Amino acid sequence: MKNVTDSFVSLGHWPSAGGFGFNTDILATNPINLSVVLGVLIFFGKGVCASCLLSDLLDNRKQRILNTIRNSEELRDSAVERLEKARARLRKVEREAEDYMVNGYLEIEREKWNLQNSIGQNLERLENYKNETIQFEQQRAINQVRQRVFQQALQGALGTLNSCLNNELHLRTISANIGMFGAMNEIRD
Repeated sequence: MKNVTDSFVSLGHWPSAGGFGFNTDILATNPINLSVVLGVLIFFGKGVCASCLLSDLLDNRKQRILNTIRNSEELRDSAVERLEKARARLRKVEREAEDYMVNGYLEIEREKWNLQNSIGQNLERLENYKNETIQFEQQRAINQVRQRVFQQALQGALGTLNSCLNNELHLRTISANIGMFGAMNEIRD
């Protein structure tokens, strides 16, 4: 403490011939520096109180923090709202996808059933056509066999008649047929 008081006491007694230099004694220079700074602050800061400046700085800082918190809450609320909208859209899309899958499966089953029915009907028509074709071919074959048998029988009968009939027998047959024809005409009249 003695050094401090000595520093203040020796302020008025500076040697004029010593010049300018650095004082390395920390304890002696700190009170001098503080008194100069306080003097400048008091002289230039008349009417401005340090607590008012500090209070204004703290109020400004508090307002910036509150604004930042308010903005953050608004952003969070906006993000939550967008998230809920996105979730609602996702649920809607999932329901639509499920509906499409269900409807798709139903449509596939319906098309499968229609195709099976169509194939069954086509097979039935083909079977009927096949049976009709077989019956037609059988009938044609039977008719051809009948015609041949009839032609062969007719040729055999003509051959037998031609071999058995002579002119005399032929004339008697014609006369008998004419007689029968005449008798039938008389009965009718």
